Amino acid sequence: MQFRYLTNRERERERENQRLACTWKILNREKADILTRHLVPSFEGHLVHLSNFPIPKLIFLYLCLLRSFHFWGKKKRMMMMMTMEGMMDKGVLDDVIRRLLEGKGGKQVQLSESEIRQLCVNARQIFLSQPILLDLRAPIRICGDIHGQYQDLLRLFEYGGYPPAANYLFLGDYVDRGKQSLETICLLLAYKIRYPDKIYLLRGNHEEAKINRIYGFYDECKRRFNVRLWKIFTDCFNCLPVAALIDEKILCMHGGLSPELENLDQIREIPRPTEIPDGGLLCDLLWSDPDPSIDRWADSDRGVSCTFGAEALTEFLDKNDLDLVCRGHQVVEDGYEFFAKRRLVTIFSAPNYGGEFDNAGALLSVDESLVCSFEILKPVDKGSGSGSSKMNLKKPPKLGKV
Repeated sequence: MQFRYLTNRERERERENQRLACTWKILNREKADILTRHLVPSFEGHLVHLSNFPIPKLIFLYLCLLRSFHFWGKKKRMMMMMTMEGMMDKGVLDDVIRRLLEGKGGKQVQLSESEIRQLCVNARQIFLSQPILLDLRAPIRICGDIHGQYQDLLRLFEYGGYPPAANYLFLGDYVDRGKQSLETICLLLAYKIRYPDKIYLLRGNHEEAKINRIYGFYDECKRRFNVRLWKIFTDCFNCLPVAALIDEKILCMHGGLSPELENLDQIREIPRPTEIPDGGLLCDLLWSDPDPSIDRWADSDRGVSCTFGAEALTEFLDKNDLDLVCRGHQVVEDGYEFFAKRRLVTIFSAPNYGGEFDNAGALLSVDESLVCSFEILKPVDKGSGSGSSKMNLKKPPKLGKV
């Protein structure tokens, strides 16, 4: 066996190479290329002769592995980075919630990027630990679209009770259009982590990169933090549940029914994490709308998904022994609106939507007997541009048992 002794200079250089290799934290392909070009030539002359000295070979292989790390793709690297985040300490979480609740009167709450990233990572794990079709029990309060109107979210909690005093189900569309999407989604995620069995969040069509890239959330993340944080939110949104069943009688989702949906097991079989496709069952659950002018199914004016009529709705409910569909997705003047002889109700919880509509917001309360009542947030004057409501609420009379 032939080998040669290293000179002091070569030995010192090899020690430096080992030190660099052991401390190297790969950031991107460019840095990997630079360091590989710097180190590999010093190894090549020794690989043949040093068969009894495994360290140089191991370092060479280690460098090659790190260099190929780029080809795993940005998404997988981000997921590896996210899994390194530990569970949030309760004290830290309570402090985050406290600061968010102090953001009244349109005051911006500036959490750190690390805190927001932890919220996304921890909430994502909880979402995946719970089914994609949630099985819930009354009493529960149901909220519709919020769309970044953070002050109205706080008012909803003031009226309905802050978690854990009351159970909540949100129907999606937490971000976009409003001015405080970050505060809105961060408070909801924080409450989800703190009280995972008291507050439930469904996915809306705006909890999707293709949509919130356009309608405001991307720009808010980029302006206040960076694009990387928006991508972390996207990974979290891709794990949200898409429907909930209350006492096996009230089916809740953001959008509506699908011509492909025959039974609830089809929803349970939807895999996660997932993006929202351009068509099919998942798309319809988040995008479809009821239409009083048709009986069964028609194309949607939105250019995506479909609309469904009273006949299609009644047939589905009777077949699956359900009483009511509860959904969001559409602005309605009074904050709630019935369809098909009260077999479906639309809930919208962002009063004075975007400062352009005179709509009220609504909160649906379902008691233990499945008796439903609405709590109404009246809008402010049109043209304020704030998209927020006065704390002027009224309780309409209770409806009959659904």
